[in-house]
Amino acid sequence: MELHNLKPNPGAKHRTKRLGSGESSGLGKTSGKGNKGQKARSGSGTRVGFEGGQMPLHRRLPKRGFNNFDFRDVFIVVNVGDLDDRFESGAVINEKSLREAGLVNGPCDKIKLLGDGEVEKAFTVCFHKVSKTAREKIEKAGGSFTEPAPKTRTPAKAESADTEA
Repeated sequence: MELHNLKPNPGAKHRTKRLGSGESSGLGKTSGKGNKGQKARSGSGTRVGFEGGQMPLHRRLPKRGFNNFDFRDVFIVVNVGDLDDRFESGAVINEKSLREAGLVNGPCDKIKLLGDGEVEKAFTVCFHKVSKTAREKIEKAGGSFTEPAPKTRTPAKAESADTEA
C-alpha cells in the first residue's frame, strides 16, 4: 500500500449542503436561519450567557468565599527517563538545565520529578518535589538530591522604583 493508493471508505465522505442555492436544494431561500430576526442577520448573534437584556445568571448569583486560582503554584512534571536520555552522568540538573535541554517550556513556579522510565546514570537533582519511586530510582543509580533556593516574588512597585532611580 502506498500513500497515493489511500482512499476514504465508501460513504465516509459527503458532499456539503450548498446553502442558498434555490428552494429545491434543501437549504435554499433563508439557508436554514428561519425568517428575519437577530439570528438571521449576517455576522450577528448574541454572546454566550446573554439573556436578552435580563440580568444574566452569573451576575444574579451571590459570589462568596475565596478562590486560590491566582495564588496557586504552577507545577511542571518531568520523568526520570527523560533525564537519563538528555543528560550525562554526574550532571547537576535544575530548572535552568531543564530549559536548556528543552524539557521545560513556559512559566512555572515549581518542578516535580516523577518515576516513569529507567535511570542508569548518577545525577545531582535539584527539584522542589520528587515522587517516592523517582527518589528510589535516582538513589539506586548513585544520584543525590538537593533542595532548590525558594523563589522570591518582588512587588511590581518595588521593581519600577528601582528602574527610575
